[in-house]
Amino acid sequence: MKPAQLTRGAIGVLGALVLWQLVSSAHLAGDAFPSPVATLSALAADASGASFWSAVGETVGVALLGLLGSAAAGILAGIVIGSSPAVRYATLALLEFLKPIPPIVILPLLVLILGPTARMSWLLVFIGCLLPIITQTIAGVHDTDPVARDTARSYGMGRTEILFRVVLPSAMPFIGTAMRVAAPVALIVTVVAGLLGGGPGLGQGLYLAQSSGNYPSLYGQVLVLGILGLIFIGLARAGERRLLHWHPSYREAAV
Repeated sequence: MKPAQLTRGAIGVLGALVLWQLVSSAHLAGDAFPSPVATLSALAADASGASFWSAVGETVGVALLGLLGSAAAGILAGIVIGSSPAVRYATLALLEFLKPIPPIVILPLLVLILGPTARMSWLLVFIGCLLPIITQTIAGVHDTDPVARDTARSYGMGRTEILFRVVLPSAMPFIGTAMRVAAPVALIVTVVAGLLGGGPGLGQGLYLAQSSGNYPSLYGQVLVLGILGLIFIGLARAGERRLLHWHPSYREAAV
């Protein structure tokens, strides 16, 4: 990132803090909207305890495991579905039906079956990230240039070789986009699983802080979640950039 961009970003953060202080000083929401100083003080107090870092580790671990599991299953399913027109048309209606349904609707069922456990949170993250990865992979496989397929076939390549040398490289930009979108979703669903389903992690800490009226601690944990979200997105973009360094859009950006 260029120095000018860093400077503008720092000015934006400073402006947000000033606005936050002004709104909290006006007491528009009473004690429910603490000042930045009170929030950071509560966050420092929470961070001094081992339970806080344990909750952070559980949140990150569940989100990453759910994201990686959904990536492995979603990419495989997307390749299988996208490679066969018959399978693609047979599953089209089902996938379109499932698209607008948020994963949170199955949370009560998962809590009933698995209880408020890390496994419940992981499964909810897995389900929440799976469909976008499947649909993007299908789109990428379907978008493969038929001329490139025919050319590879004319050179004597088998189906497996065409898959790895033609289809997957063509689908990688779509898969990279899906992973970049799914990364923050994994973190959000993990927090929701703890906030509403009692799963371990920062979501449970948010619920306890809210129920006890400890609003500075609540907002402090929200700040931590925001930072974690930025890290997740940054790692997803870095991985996408590394895997797609050969793609024209990334070569142009590097110039």
